[in-house]
Amino acid sequence: MIKKKLKIGIIGAMDEEIAEYIKHTQGCRQKKWHEFVFYQAKLFKQDVIIVKSGIGKVAAAMVCQKLIDEFKVSHIIFTGLAGALNVKYKIGDVVVSNDCLHHDLDARELGFSRGTVPFTDYKYFKAEENLKNLALLTKLPGNKVMAGRILTGDQFLTKSKIKKFKYLTKELKGDVVEMEGAAVAQVCVVNKIPFVVIRTISDKADGKAAQNFNEFLPQAAKNSFKVLGEIISHL
Repeated sequence: MIKKKLKIGIIGAMDEEIAEYIKHTQGCRQKKWHEFVFYQAKLFKQDVIIVKSGIGKVAAAMVCQKLIDEFKVSHIIFTGLAGALNVKYKIGDVVVSNDCLHHDLDARELGFSRGTVPFTDYKYFKAEENLKNLALLTKLPGNKVMAGRILTGDQFLTKSKIKKFKYLTKELKGDVVEMEGAAVAQVCVVNKIPFVVIRTISDKADGKAAQNFNEFLPQAAKNSFKVLGEIISHL
């Protein structure tokens, strides 16, 4: 039996979220599409395409579809930072997606539950089980790697806003909140591409969220890199 050749798409929203990956690549070549730069290289002996999507769901979805259509990736991993909703999580812990959900998609007036894409069966976008399980094998000194539910919306939420968004935990049972994951997950599900979202906790979505996010960004990116390395090395 011939083993299918792998080509893994790696997406991060910010320069700092992909810099650690690019630094460890071999034979890196660049290809530009509009303002997006795709880095084609070897990482942990696997073919990878690394790209910064920019912030938000639309940009992440565009880049994800481009990886599928032009670069013919076999798997997609979204990596980056998130704010903790689950009180058990601390800064530096890594959350691997069980599933992703659009927390800001609300068509309840039409009879759809919050998060449901209207007139479809799409709501919970489940990660590919093998990718998730490989990520969970990672050992991080001083931090935990756990599976959880990732909520996505086009807002950077802080404590003052969280109080107005109690449904994030009460109704949607979210563990972390961020701005791209569910968009990438939805594109992957529609295209039948195995995916997982890896989010390192950079803040607790509280009054210090912006400060913590900026201060912890470099270390959080390194933690995410370790988890991604565990996945790619064992695929």
